[in-house]
Amino acid sequence: MTALTLSTAAAPGLRADAIVIGVAKGAKGPVVAPGAEAVDKAYDGRLADVLDTLGAAGAEGELTKLPSPAGFKAPLVVAVGLGAEPEKDASYDAETLRRAAGVAARALAGTKKAAFALPVADADAVGAVGEGVLLGAYSFDAYKENGKDAKNGRSPLAEASLLGGKPRDAAHKAALARATAVSEELNRARDLINMPPNDLNPAQFAAIAQTAAKEHGLKVQVLDEKALAKGGYGGILGVGGGSAAAPRLVKLSYTNSKATKHLAFVGKGITYDSGGISLKPAGHNETMKCDMSGAAAVFAAVVAAARLGLEVNVTGWLALAENMPSGAAVRPGDVLRMYSGKTVEVLNTDAEGRLVLADALWAASAEKPDAIVDVATLTGAMVLALGNRTMGVMANDDAFRTTVHETAEQVGEPSWPMPLPEHLRKGMDSPTADIANMGERAGGGLVAGLFLREFVGEGITWAHLDIAGPAFNEQGPFGYTPKGGTGSAVRTLVRLAELSADGELA
Repeated sequence: MTALTLSTAAAPGLRADAIVIGVAKGAKGPVVAPGAEAVDKAYDGRLADVLDTLGAAGAEGELTKLPSPAGFKAPLVVAVGLGAEPEKDASYDAETLRRAAGVAARALAGTKKAAFALPVADADAVGAVGEGVLLGAYSFDAYKENGKDAKNGRSPLAEASLLGGKPRDAAHKAALARATAVSEELNRARDLINMPPNDLNPAQFAAIAQTAAKEHGLKVQVLDEKALAKGGYGGILGVGGGSAAAPRLVKLSYTNSKATKHLAFVGKGITYDSGGISLKPAGHNETMKCDMSGAAAVFAAVVAAARLGLEVNVTGWLALAENMPSGAAVRPGDVLRMYSGKTVEVLNTDAEGRLVLADALWAASAEKPDAIVDVATLTGAMVLALGNRTMGVMANDDAFRTTVHETAEQVGEPSWPMPLPEHLRKGMDSPTADIANMGERAGGGLVAGLFLREFVGEGITWAHLDIAGPAFNEQGPFGYTPKGGTGSAVRTLVRLAELSADGELA
């Protein structure tokens, strides 16, 4: 993990391999952003002209490298685009800084130390740049020779110094500490998502959670297949029955003696999803190791809450199973008796995520938390509706749905509020059981949300995040988002916990 420090040092005398500055898109060409005044002065105030000559416009994500001016100890200046210059007296928003820092940090792979001279007008900006650096520098190289990218042999940026940050300022130090804790746990979620399924089955995931719980003072309870059978968790057992790797339900509990609120986070943890008997078609299996992204997000968020010492109780439920076809697998037409006592007719074994979540939601409801938020790579329908970068938000309370949506947007995780149309519920009526696990094909993501709502305890506020689109990036990296596992929803969950601790969660 990249080491982060705050520094009041002047850019010219700083010993580093590169200095990162911001450049914005102005009305008449590129504009050097605040924070880079010393660098601009060394170019006789003509840095914007130099960048213009090199073809830089200041567009978001644009990267321009140029030799440092005379007298600088760092040999390289890296100018990263910030997009449109803000209005007069306005500051750059946090997400702009986060993305710019991420682009630069990724480009500086193989570098030992870089100084970031981006606009840091306040503590929030310090935190945003810190997050961007740590998330952008991420690289999953555990399975590469010598732990490095085999293509270029470069390790991630080793150290980043944030110029303009104040090492003795309590707010700045707190912002950097928060950025470090959240980013490290988000990157841990990325690691889990990227792990091959032969190294991350339900039992192995549970063991990782147990180790983290011991490290961070969390209580942990793991229900194995025997305990699940004794408890009547028919959904989790049904989905995991076809695999040689037995399912698990993991409960992680963070408690704070000053807490007055309790949040429950529930994550779908299908460590590999073949579709089961309703086997996925060719071309749809290769990335199904990512179907545990919801559980990874919940795991990371609970650990982050503990590291931050938030004054709120947070319980995480990881519903872990591997969905495989075999003689013991659940079949279309089977009826499962869920933990809640409801029976479910399984019409499609590839609609398995809602089955494991249903059991975990009912278990979470039994503790009567103030709110439940579940996270899942649940439906391809949501990807068709919102694309690859936006998660859908559904809830049984309109105000809470709005709060979750706005919170996600504020932390840089694109989301969109989605309805739960009552007329779609009828499509899940079953002549055999209380409910079927499939309904109308149109609006499939909403149907899944309606199914989950059936397993939320009466009177409990609940939201569902369908992260099927943004959880796994199959395209090239962008901003601070790498190719592969993204850690989607971690920052939203952490921020919801912070709001709850501050008494601000609607």
